[in-house]
Amino acid sequence: MRKRKAVSEEATAKHEADVALAAQFDDLFARAQEAEQALRDAQSSGATEQELHDAGKGLDSALTDVMRAAFAAQRAEIGARGYDDRIYRRKAMATTKVRAWTMEAERLLTLRESHRLSGIVPLPKAPPREHRDSLVGSTTPPRTASLT
Repeated sequence: MRKRKAVSEEATAKHEADVALAAQFDDLFARAQEAEQALRDAQSSGATEQELHDAGKGLDSALTDVMRAAFAAQRAEIGARGYDDRIYRRKAMATTKVRAWTMEAERLLTLRESHRLSGIVPLPKAPPREHRDSLVGSTTPPRTASLT
């Protein structure tokens, strides 16, 4: 019978990083809730387009952070061996705890993408500045090189 391959140092380091990020999930989730409330408050108070845009970007950033923490929690729940062994990872994906983290992470991903499509107020585009070398609006004819 063959002995199981040891977990690599790289996989152990990745797992420790994911465990640390997963530990921040509750704080990041609370931050996302606060950012969502700030956006809703700005919408209800008739804030300017710039304020709505900034609040929307803040919520996008908070959703991105909490989504990454949820995916990190999923990988942390699988374990360090899951980084090296695809069969082990595949089997671990079917466990109840990993499935719960997967569903939460995908829900947050969908929420973030939905927010990006319709929740961030676009700012009006600034008119283009005229360039000195531009021919538009120029009163002098352009110089042409002679072929002689």
